[in-house]
Amino acid sequence: MPGQTLAEKIIAKAAGQETVTAGEIVTCRVDLAMMHDSGGPRRVAPILERLGAKVWDTDRVVVVTDHYVPAVDAESAHILDTTRKWVAANGVDNFHDMQGICHVVLQENGHLSPGMFVVGGDSHSPSGGAVGCFMFGVGATDMAGVLVTGETWIKVPSTIQILWSGNLSNGVSAKDMMLAACAKMGMGGGDYQVIEYAGETISGLSMQERLTLCNMAAELGAQTGIIAADQKTADYVTAAGGNPGDIEKWQGDADAAYRAVHEFNANTLSPQVAAPHSPANSSGVENHAGQNVHQAYIGACTGAKLEDLKMAARVLKGRKVASNVRLLIAPASTRTTAEAAADGTLATLTAAGAILMPSGCGACAGYGAGVLSENEVCIASTARNFKGRMGPGNSDVYLASPYTVAAAAVAGHIADPREFLNGGGA
Repeated sequence: MPGQTLAEKIIAKAAGQETVTAGEIVTCRVDLAMMHDSGGPRRVAPILERLGAKVWDTDRVVVVTDHYVPAVDAESAHILDTTRKWVAANGVDNFHDMQGICHVVLQENGHLSPGMFVVGGDSHSPSGGAVGCFMFGVGATDMAGVLVTGETWIKVPSTIQILWSGNLSNGVSAKDMMLAACAKMGMGGGDYQVIEYAGETISGLSMQERLTLCNMAAELGAQTGIIAADQKTADYVTAAGGNPGDIEKWQGDADAAYRAVHEFNANTLSPQVAAPHSPANSSGVENHAGQNVHQAYIGACTGAKLEDLKMAARVLKGRKVASNVRLLIAPASTRTTAEAAADGTLATLTAAGAILMPSGCGACAGYGAGVLSENEVCIASTARNFKGRMGPGNSDVYLASPYTVAAAAVAGHIADPREFLNGGGA
């Protein structure tokens, strides 16, 4: 029998078995369940009330408000009020209210560790794979079942490995890696399987860049994304207040069977841009150069972490945002904002003319400030550019890295960020 992949090892542990096989249906114990204000208490509370059921273990539940913060109307305020009252009534202590986007906040606060089996009430829950978790998104009905029983069922997925070799060049980031993968594999390339990222390039990435890769496994149609834990993972989890445990235990076997292996070369990767209305519409920035934009948006769990803001600051330092563009920046968490303020990053961004927004999902999900008007064009560091997601159906969103978004803000149109690094550009 072939060895087990990392995902299979985690599922087997959760199922109380020695091994599992792709295609097998098993019932798993859930180590942690995460909900946010949009799909959380307002959806699951009525189900639990009809069942007369209580939360199985409040210590294993994390709730984050991020979609409707800060409230911009009465409906938003009501949703947040519902969330806060449910958390208080059910004694959920792991509550992060208006502290940032759930996928970033979970990792910042040490809630996730290698080998955990985790469910999240959001499609970008695969972000947890950055620290070696098996984490995937579920809907409100499945989440209600988890909250009552502490268990869920899963059809064991096979694993598709994305193997990266080489080193990223200046002005190229994990976002570009993902857009290139989307272009090659398509939105359904993950086929509801596990995407495992591996190779020397992955080992060299920071934890925040790894989060970007796992986050956007969703854009490949995967059930989740995952990266095997290393010392960098252990140090990160420890610094966040978590316990990384035995990281050597959570490695795939050398003879594990992969459904497919896709190889990419970071040495030859250029900045990527995804044209409307799909991340799969990605190609080199040169194919989109000159496209005028009305708005440049640096936000979302994918594109507004501290490292993302620093990328933008490298391009913007000593420059000004073009008069025909508004540059909006919504840091991924309040901690990100504080750290960016402390190290001077925010000063660089705002001096260039960037408008600082509250932390939260905001315009990425079409909520609150920053949405587009009719026929407007935006370039964004978000994960998705589906039609109508950030505004009217006739608005257009291009996806790119924070480097490229910042370059467009300065140029007034889509431009190669490498022209603005190392002293180049206008």
